Amino acid sequence: MPIKIPADLPAHKVLTDEGVMVMSDERAVRQDIRPLQIALLNLMPMKIQTETQFARLIGATPLQIELTLIRMTEHQSRNTSREHMEAFYTTFAEARERRFDGLIITGAPIELKPFEEVSYWGELQEVFDWTQSHVHHTLAVCWGGQAMLHHFHGVQKHALDAKLFGAFWHRVGVPTSPYLRGFSDRFVVPVSRWTEVRQPDLDTAGLTTLVASDEAGPCLVEDPAHSTLYMFNHLEYDSGTLKQEYDRDVKNGTPINVPVNYYPDDDPSRSPENRWRSHAHLFYGNWINQIYQTVSFGWVDG
Repeated sequence: MPIKIPADLPAHKVLTDEGVMVMSDERAVRQDIRPLQIALLNLMPMKIQTETQFARLIGATPLQIELTLIRMTEHQSRNTSREHMEAFYTTFAEARERRFDGLIITGAPIELKPFEEVSYWGELQEVFDWTQSHVHHTLAVCWGGQAMLHHFHGVQKHALDAKLFGAFWHRVGVPTSPYLRGFSDRFVVPVSRWTEVRQPDLDTAGLTTLVASDEAGPCLVEDPAHSTLYMFNHLEYDSGTLKQEYDRDVKNGTPINVPVNYYPDDDPSRSPENRWRSHAHLFYGNWINQIYQTVSFGWVDG
């Protein structure tokens, strides 16, 4: 089944050109099934790129998905046009009375700033609490995962000496998890962050690490009590996302290492290789399927 997004959302043409099934409103109403209501709280500055990355993955599942884009109520994006935000986004204040089958909370490029100093921290805490009554299952990514983990469990993030940057090998720790169904024992995941969450802190909080890396640490953590997964890395990244970040930092004179295990022979003049795409689709397909298997038909109607 396809994903239902507005016909004039930039992601619509990109995904259609890629062969992803995208559905119009007219076609959706003719299908006698309830689409899963999935929301994306987009905290990333390059919002159109992020919308497309997540829509591509959840739109490849066999279920009909209706995607709602959410933003912080008072925070204004400096990198995405006001016209785009007004046309396609709803504020959390407007969305908070609704229920969703699933919610994805993205990362944000503010890792080194204390959580409490983030301008929208108070409202984001409201979002976290709201998920416990209005969202069947939440997936919090990168900084969003660190922030939600801190809110519910007091787990701290720790600054790294250098940016953890590249495509790192990870291992499956709980192969029986429904979110890892069909996974290889080891697989590559893009990583791009200046901070980390440490395994002893997760153990103290009584949480289960599903995926981890010897080099990059915990990657995917399950929090059943809050119906949440914390994903600290970026399976949603396009082939060229790490390259874009690397080229940007080089151009700006920001100290940055060549992303690990990303370019052939670690040569930035060569085209990067995508070795995580299949596991990205598998993970998001498993997440959507698990929501479908566990949510009640009338959940979103309250």
